[in-house]
Amino acid sequence: MPSYDITRPRFRLADEHVIVLTELATGQPVPDEYTAARDELRQCGLLGQGGELSVLLLPMMKTLVNPVVVISLEATGRQGTLNHGLIIGEDHVVAHQSWPGEREAEYTTVEPKTLVWAMASMVNLQQSAAVRDAGLAVVETTVATLEAGVGSVADVPATASGGAEREHIRAALESAGTLDEPALALFADMIGELRSSWRMTAAWRGRDGGEDGVAVRGFGVWDCGPLGYWHRELPAEPVAPGQVGPESAVRLTRTDAKRVWEMITDLLPAEGEIRRAAGR
Repeated sequence: MPSYDITRPRFRLADEHVIVLTELATGQPVPDEYTAARDELRQCGLLGQGGELSVLLLPMMKTLVNPVVVISLEATGRQGTLNHGLIIGEDHVVAHQSWPGEREAEYTTVEPKTLVWAMASMVNLQQSAAVRDAGLAVVETTVATLEAGVGSVADVPATASGGAEREHIRAALESAGTLDEPALALFADMIGELRSSWRMTAAWRGRDGGEDGVAVRGFGVWDCGPLGYWHRELPAEPVAPGQVGPESAVRLTRTDAKRVWEMITDLLPAEGEIRRAAGR
């Protein structure tokens, strides 16, 4: 069920609730398949009986209907993949964050001056975390090897020790035949310690090949806990559908929280780009 907290305000909404609200906010009829979602919004008080939106929703809906920049975050870990993001409008910024196993995501407004902080918080960027020396600074392999190693984690019994898990991952990587020591041992450790692999992209109306289009920037990072942060330089973001195959190169380069913060900052369009995106 959708719900809200009037003190912030913040909202818990599933995708179908957002679709209903967007249709109503733009004066469009709600498709029949979303009748149940519309009824749930009425029951929780976010919609009136005539379909009018609660005043609490107005800043958020103005932003969702007329976005200037859209920040998307796809974070994958042992609990699956979560999709978060921020929508930057002309007057407000709206953040949405998912929760493992939950149908609804949390939507809330963000102070624009804290935008980069909000983006860093979504990936749990930790400046002061202790990092163990990993030796190598770069690991290069293929998508097939990466998938073999990451996919092997699901086959490890929950009761297995950390050492047994590492040996299982190492065997899967070794069978792919693209890694030698010491990269083989390091990559097995990185996968075993992997808290999340995430990619963040920003999209806005801009210029593409000299014509009006959608401008996109992005980057990917592995958060390997005690082994630190690793920038996924290859495949380089943004990755288009069908662009990457089993033999595509993977290159992970060790980085730190300061550099990740800089990459997050660089993801945002410059002031002139935002003005053009907003049609100003």
